Amino acid sequence: MVQTLLLALLPIALLIAMGAGLRRHALLAESFWAQAERLGYYVLLPALFLHGLATARLAGVPVLAMVATLSISTLVVAGILVAMRRHLTVDDAAFTSVFQGGVRFNNYVGVSAAVGLLGAQGVALAAVANATIVPTVNILCVLVFARYGRGGSASLRSIARQLAHNPLVVACFIGILLKVTGLGLPMAIEPVFKALGQASLPLGLLCVGAALDFSSARSWMHPVGIASLAKFALMPLATLVACHAFGLHGAAAIAALLFQALPTASSSYIMARQLGGDAPLMAGIIACQTLLAGLVLPLSVLGLAGWV
Repeated sequence: MVQTLLLALLPIALLIAMGAGLRRHALLAESFWAQAERLGYYVLLPALFLHGLATARLAGVPVLAMVATLSISTLVVAGILVAMRRHLTVDDAAFTSVFQGGVRFNNYVGVSAAVGLLGAQGVALAAVANATIVPTVNILCVLVFARYGRGGSASLRSIARQLAHNPLVVACFIGILLKVTGLGLPMAIEPVFKALGQASLPLGLLCVGAALDFSSARSWMHPVGIASLAKFALMPLATLVACHAFGLHGAAAIAALLFQALPTASSSYIMARQLGGDAPLMAGIIACQTLLAGLVLPLSVLGLAGWV
């Protein structure tokens, strides 16, 4: 199990390092990175979420129990982080990065690890996890950016406008609608969305690496610590409690614990850049959590799996 998790994390760490190397040695024009971030946010990530949700295979999965477990545990940790805001010695923009680091998850690691750990059953369980957590965390993050992002506003009209115009939230709802109605993606365009979604992962991680600025590493320690504590401790514990509350057990419970203990996603950086967050800090949180996950993720999942 540990080897499976490490193998899922290794490509992520290597792509982040490659992005840092490309930026440092100026092999690409400086203007490339900003355009790559926009491409990821407006095209590639929406394609990833829409395709994943529209094509999810849910047969034989305890859908309702998993949805309840994953959504409630996510909301609880999100609420704790917002309640802690006044006690954190970071500015509002930095708090959006701490929040994303505490609630978002890396789809790539999750799917790879679920298949490696649980076989064919892991694919279906990963689909439910994605269908639940992706729209939940995207809506929560848009709300937090509306309140705490640079230039953010807490008015209901502003929040509603941001939700309605956020490409990731819109893509999630279209994907869920296509799945619920049974329409699915037309065969002619399904491969297009799949290919675009697959491109989002390596490009996003390269952008994360390019944004790393280790001269600021000392100032990362406190926010990285808070985000990682929420991600690797609070979230798995909240999920364990929710598993018992909703009667989720066996492979489904292990999958829920796995997805809720994953390091944060590369899409967090893209959102921070586009919605007024602290993007350099977000890049640092992503890189640090990816490295920490090699040690913490097996301990979290193995340590708690015996309780479900």
